[in-house]
Amino acid sequence: MDGTLTAAESHRVDSRRFEVEALPWLDDVYRFALSMTRDESDADDVVQETFLRAYRSWHTFEPGSECRKWLFTICRNVFLRLRERERRRVDYGGDDAQLEALASGQEIVGSIGEHADILSHVDLAPALERAIGDLPEVFRSAVVLVDVEGMAYNEAASVLGVPVGTIRSRLFRGRRLLQESLVMFARDAGLPTRAACEV
Repeated sequence: MDGTLTAAESHRVDSRRFEVEALPWLDDVYRFALSMTRDESDADDVVQETFLRAYRSWHTFEPGSECRKWLFTICRNVFLRLRERERRRVDYGGDDAQLEALASGQEIVGSIGEHADILSHVDLAPALERAIGDLPEVFRSAVVLVDVEGMAYNEAASVLGVPVGTIRSRLFRGRRLLQESLVMFARDAGLPTRAACEV
């Protein structure tokens, strides 16, 4: 015996590594897929294709690197191919000049804090889930990766295949849209807003 593994033994080792390193991220990948597709059945399809591709490409995964990020990248690519096949176009309705200015390095400061007093009095989970789901996909992906999944900007940029500045600008716009949606929810719920108090 020379100590080398047969092809079958090597395949079993790879399968065990895949089970240990990739499968624990199934729920995270599903949440990410659902945030993009906004449809449970489509998300299931994307996740299934993601893990199938990941398994087939497992030999390309670098041991010690972040498996979750690797899976998110595959998931994003699967979603984009699905969207291309269905010929759906995403209209993100942004001001390109504003987004480019933000991407060029201007400081981005979210203003959700100014409404924290309003939003702290109500259960926002359903409203937040709905508001995130209503975001245009280009912003939703950035918000989900950074604000929901806790990725760093550079990690999210790598997953989405865009510069860090683009992530910053998409987060800025996405968070603003979320803020507007949640403040409207608070007003609809009968909570006093700053504008109402000033009247």
